[in-house]
Amino acid sequence: MSVRRALALAACGLAGGSVLLSAVVVGKQPARGGGDSEPRPGGSAVPSAAPPGLLLLPPTASCPPTAGWIERPAGTGSYWDSNWDRREPLALINLKKKHEETGEEELASRLDHCKAKATRHIFLIRHSQYNLDGRADKDRTLTPLGREQAELTGRRLASLGLKFDQIIHSSMTRATETTEIISKHLPGVKKISTDLLREGAPIEPDPPVSHWKPEAVYYEDGARIEAAFRNFIHRADAKQEEDSYEIFVCHANVIRYIVCRALQFPPEGWLRLSLNNGSITHLVIRPNGRVALRTLGDTGFMPPDKITRT
Repeated sequence: MSVRRALALAACGLAGGSVLLSAVVVGKQPARGGGDSEPRPGGSAVPSAAPPGLLLLPPTASCPPTAGWIERPAGTGSYWDSNWDRREPLALINLKKKHEETGEEELASRLDHCKAKATRHIFLIRHSQYNLDGRADKDRTLTPLGREQAELTGRRLASLGLKFDQIIHSSMTRATETTEIISKHLPGVKKISTDLLREGAPIEPDPPVSHWKPEAVYYEDGARIEAAFRNFIHRADAKQEEDSYEIFVCHANVIRYIVCRALQFPPEGWLRLSLNNGSITHLVIRPNGRVALRTLGDTGFMPPDKITRT
């Protein structure tokens, strides 16, 4: 009996939320008659026969329902939504007013005025190891090892030789303490505390995890963490002339969700990522809105015996 191999391919990203194609490799398939395409309503065509070795399956509603606070714009046939942060220059202009004015020169000038010029470098730091036995947040302080981890992270950031603009951190105790230790290695960099970056359950994960039940319901934490994403993760303001380097000290769930959203990956996959304590995740947001992930959960600067994931 021949060995059967199966592969399911599905695309259900943020920019559209629809499954484009599913295919299963099942070894050799019998040839099907006719190689012409059958027209769909509306004029598009679909192949009436699968290539050898492929069995075409109809699109399925395999993607879980999306939380209401996440916008999935209508698909345009592209995976990437260029206006994901609502800062695409054309989206910032009053087109009605444009028609009342003269010529395309005026439009070009206004578009240029709205364009970002600088690149934002976002460093997402997960807090260090903390006391899991603490009943209240104020009791969940860093462990001695956690303080060592924060020192190592601070030294690593300082060694990059970058001019950091600010450190924005979660108001929870473990993130605040991590920030205080890191900031000793980055003198003069202002610190800002925010409740938006507090730990929580951003969105129900897919696949689900039976042993993990968040204390707060998803729609409470999820809307707040999505608000953090919208507030902090976007292309540079048009007035910003130089590249910026910003540090965000927060939590694993928040960072994992932000990474999925920034890369326009399905946010339901956030729990598939894993981050060590004190790790560095580096996102780059270009002036044109393109986003790149330079590092995810880097702890290569720590000795092996100092690495934890709690």
